[in-house]
Amino acid sequence: MSVIADYHLHTDHSGDSTASMESQILAGIRKELKIMCFTDHYDPDFPYENIPDVSPGTFELDYGPYREEYLEMRDKYKDRIELRFGIELGLQPHLGDFLRSYFASHTDYDFVIGSNHLCGGTDPYYPDFLKSRTQEEALALYLEDTLLNIRAFPAIDSCGHLDYVARYLPERDNFYTYRAFAGLIDPILSELICRGIALEVNTAPLTKGLPYFNPLPEILSRYREMGGELITIGSDAHVPERIAGRFKDTAQILRSLGFDHYTVYRERKPLMLPL
Repeated sequence: MSVIADYHLHTDHSGDSTASMESQILAGIRKELKIMCFTDHYDPDFPYENIPDVSPGTFELDYGPYREEYLEMRDKYKDRIELRFGIELGLQPHLGDFLRSYFASHTDYDFVIGSNHLCGGTDPYYPDFLKSRTQEEALALYLEDTLLNIRAFPAIDSCGHLDYVARYLPERDNFYTYRAFAGLIDPILSELICRGIALEVNTAPLTKGLPYFNPLPEILSRYREMGGELITIGSDAHVPERIAGRFKDTAQILRSLGFDHYTVYRERKPLMLPL
């Protein structure tokens, strides 16, 4: 396998996963990964009142137990796989100062994903998101918010699942292309490149039966055309079965787009690995 590192993984320290850290590690070893970076969810100020079936506190992260278990597993499996410690932040435009304060006192992370999980006060995963807007409007709003989020808190290492909302748009194949939304996508790509932030290739849609990963390959092609070189690869696995999901196919697509390396991080510093 040409991709030996999975840089987007969840455990039961995330409120939406029941997988133990050890079960995820053992799955990674079985799939011949050499590096795994855990990136459990932290979505401060999540609007639980707008999403009744999500319990308050679901997307909080208890740093102490998370760090403690990571260190235990790192030592236990040090001869079999390299483990790294990360986080997936749910960004919102008003959280810039809060997140700067958080990272001033939490300096042990190897890797930080910044993701947009919310638009208009709700998660696009839920059908209610489309009740008051067209699918085109929903995608445009998501992309607009993504740019605001990055500008509010650019101290991230990778931009997570850039077009996440497209997973939940039932008619996306009829209207969603890079060209149709280039005016909103290009400023995001430019912001990432100027700030040295990687663009994540998230393989979760492929493992769930969709015909693409996030973001669309044509967006990755445009990113490279604009001078973007930093890409991270993650399965976004919440269960062991999806660890390193469709990495072989993803590597082939990336090579066809002209990429020959991908990026991993240690102590927030990038290192390029060959595809």
